[in-house]
Amino acid sequence: MILTLNLAVLLAVIIVLRLRRRVQARSRSDQMLTVALVLVFGVLIAPTSFGQGVLNFVGQLSQSISEAGSP
Repeated sequence: MILTLNLAVLLAVIIVLRLRRRVQARSRSDQMLTVALVLVFGVLIAPTSFGQGVLNFVGQLSQSISEAGSP
């Protein structure tokens, strides 16, 4: 569990640094690498309590949006 959190923090820092670059300067392979890093980050953070909290929040948000759109 400790290793997972440390690796997730490292990936979060790498993702933030990669996303700070200008969009025009990215190649397709660079974009694919960023997507792969974000997917791995999601898999690493999902079983943690923080990941479960984010999942619950997004679920409640999407449920409230779908209920607001229906008559």
